[in-house]
Amino acid sequence: MSDLAPADGLGPWQQFLCRACGLIYDEGEGDPDSGLPPGTRFADIPEDWACPICGVTKADFEPYRRRAPVAPMPVSVAPQRRPGVVIVGGGISGWSVAEAIRAEDARVPITLVTACDGGLYHKPELSVALGRGLNPEALRRETGDAAAARLGLRLMADTVAVGLSLERHSLRTTRGTLAYTHLVLAHGARPALPACLDPALCWRVNDLAAWSALHAELARGPRTVAVIGAGMVGCELAEDLARAGHAVTLVGAGSLPLPDLLPEPAGRRLLTGLEGLGVRYRGNSLVSGLSRTPDGLTTLALADGTRLSAATVIAATGLATPSRLVRGAGLAFDHGIVVDPASLRTSGPDIFALGDCISLDGQPCRFIEPVAHQAAVIAHAILGREHAGYAHAAPVIRLKTRSAPIALHGAPVAGAPWYVVEDSEHRLAMEQRQGGAVTAWLAA
Repeated sequence: MSDLAPADGLGPWQQFLCRACGLIYDEGEGDPDSGLPPGTRFADIPEDWACPICGVTKADFEPYRRRAPVAPMPVSVAPQRRPGVVIVGGGISGWSVAEAIRAEDARVPITLVTACDGGLYHKPELSVALGRGLNPEALRRETGDAAAARLGLRLMADTVAVGLSLERHSLRTTRGTLAYTHLVLAHGARPALPACLDPALCWRVNDLAAWSALHAELARGPRTVAVIGAGMVGCELAEDLARAGHAVTLVGAGSLPLPDLLPEPAGRRLLTGLEGLGVRYRGNSLVSGLSRTPDGLTTLALADGTRLSAATVIAATGLATPSRLVRGAGLAFDHGIVVDPASLRTSGPDIFALGDCISLDGQPCRFIEPVAHQAAVIAHAILGREHAGYAHAAPVIRLKTRSAPIALHGAPVAGAPWYVVEDSEHRLAMEQRQGGAVTAWLAA
């Protein structure tokens, strides 16, 4: 919350949650980048204001009230002797399940196991934080210990899950074995790095710890940066880096960014926006290797025989779900942990999964928007409460590039034709049709 004290007689500052991406608008902090100074009440925000992260409007926000602390269990890294709910993963998904359970039951034992420190932050902000001048402290909403005390759960931070026994209902970790009544897998996905990219020579930004280390390197002053991969994350990072004053080269496999997602007119508009910020695009380029030069730069060898050098290299080459733990236990896996689409149960008894680590009909489900609903379904099932179940719908895909914001609705079909509805200086609208019905549309 802001240090600014309310002086308008309307009571304490309120917070509002974006239902689409999870951003919290704090009246005391405002949104200066969008022209809302600190102290701007939510009621006074113009109706056409857009979420700075995902672009939805004011109508997609709802009042947010953080749960009051429950009677806390001891916050200890020691294994829990009394079986209860064990959650693997300290990101948005893991903490969302803990919040959903506590909203229904204040006393059921919960242990959250995470390989990081468990701090709460809003992951979508990582790809726009540099240009907004944010630092790691500004991104961290709450420490893991504080969240554990507030929710009355045991946090096992800096702990890795290494084995799972379905028969014994037990999870083996680097800090001991935990018995569970129910297990929730929420360990997300990790960067998928091609074998040709030396991990010691390139950054991967998928969590706050990695972003914080990159931030420390970039804070020394403007640098030349090469971003490998022109997908959503690569494009967003390239724009963010350029806005922060760095000289950016974006390396993509296609002639335009996001060739597998965007039709050509939208890709051209995106490229124009990025180039307007100074981003240099190297299209139709594949990186075949990285090497360090004597002067400390990193050289990218391209498949066509050319080279380029940069002080900092970032790989944005996709994500993959870690499979060793679940495959070792015999759980069904298909590009992610296979779950029942309605209940989010895995193939193992009393084991659920949600978020980036799951797959539905063989497709990964890597969206922020459905996580709260998924968490509520799992919490009700664990507690034996009635719930309508999870009904997956394709979320709106929003590209957080302010130079050329793009929103993609519906279920686009790769290779199907797109039709231009409007193409003007300020707006591009396109749609896909099947059987006379519009099945996908975009606005840029």
